[in-house]
Amino acid sequence: MSTARTAKGPVHSSPGVPEWVGPALESVLGRVAVTLTEVGDRFPLFADPDNGRWTTTGRGSWPGGFWAGLLWLRARHTGQRTDREAAIRFTGRLAGWVDTDTATRGLIFWYGTALADSPEAAALRVRAAQACQDAYDSELGLVPWGSAFGGPRLLARVDGVPGMVPLLASVDPQAARSHFHRHLELCLSEGPSCWSWRYERPVGWAPCDDPPPGWSRGRAWLLLAVADAAHRLDTDYLAEATSRLLQEPAVQPADEAHPDGPLDTSAAAITALALLKLGHRDQAVALLDELVSTHVTADGRLLNGCYDLATGTATRHELIWGDFFLAYALAALAGLADPHDA
Repeated sequence: MSTARTAKGPVHSSPGVPEWVGPALESVLGRVAVTLTEVGDRFPLFADPDNGRWTTTGRGSWPGGFWAGLLWLRARHTGQRTDREAAIRFTGRLAGWVDTDTATRGLIFWYGTALADSPEAAALRVRAAQACQDAYDSELGLVPWGSAFGGPRLLARVDGVPGMVPLLASVDPQAARSHFHRHLELCLSEGPSCWSWRYERPVGWAPCDDPPPGWSRGRAWLLLAVADAAHRLDTDYLAEATSRLLQEPAVQPADEAHPDGPLDTSAAAITALALLKLGHRDQAVALLDELVSTHVTADGRLLNGCYDLATGTATRHELIWGDFFLAYALAALAGLADPHDA
C-alpha cells in the first residue's frame, strides 16, 4: 500500500518531530476537504476501503462530533474562511442532540466543539454540558447510557465515558468524577474486562456481553477517559488503571477473541492520542508510525477500521472517528494543537 509518507505540501516540523508527521497530517487533512465535497450536507460515518465512498447520515449519530472536530482541525491548519464556515455549519447542526437521552453526548459535543474557536460552538458546548448535568443520576453515580439508540436505558457503557468526563467537568466536577469512577470501578472490576453493565433493581449492576470483553475500543475508550481525568479531575487510582489498560503500541485485532480477524485502526488512533495526553510520547509515536506506514493511503484514508465485527458492518473501512483521532494526534505532534485542547 502506498502511504501518506509520500504526500506533498507544506510540512509542520519542529525539533524532535519525526519527518513523516507533517506529510501525514497534510494528507489526512487533505482527505477532509475531499470528504466534505463528497458528503455535502450529510455526516460521514465510514468509507469503502476500495473506492473511498462514504456511508452517511443526516443527523450525525454518535460519531457526528468527530466530523465537526475534523473540520475545525482543517480550519486551524489552513486558516481559510471557507473551512471555518464549514466547521461552524456542521457544529451548529449537532444542536439537535443536546436534549437527546444518550451518554454519547460526551463524544458528540466535546469532540465537536473543543477545538472550535467560535462563540456559537462554545455556547453549544455549555448547553450540552448542562443537559448532561441534568441527566446525571445521583443514585447510580453516572449519566446513564440512555434510550436514544434502543435497548435498556440504565446502562453503564465504556463509550459513554470519553468526552463526557471533560464535558461534565466544565460545569460539575463532582458529577464528572463520580461518572468516571463508577465506570472505572465496573469496567476494571475483578475478572475479565466488561465494557457494559446493566442496572437492575433491586440486585444492582449486572455485566452484559455486548460489546464483548475482547473489544479493542473498550480498552482504548477507557484509556482516553483516564487521560482526560488525569488532566481535569482530582482523582485517585489513575496510575493503576493506566497500567492495566496499557498494551504494546501496536494495532490490535478488533476483538482479542479473534486474533486472526479484522484489525481496528480506530482503536489504535484513540490509544495514540491517549498516550500523548498521558505523556507516553515514545509509545504514541511508535503507534502512529505503524498507522501511517501501514494503514494510511497516499490520499489520507486510514483503512482497516472495524465499525462492528459482530454484525459484519464496515470491518476494514475508513471510520470518521479513526480519521479524527489520527489527525488530532498528528496535529499534537506537529504543534498545530495541544493534546489537552480536546
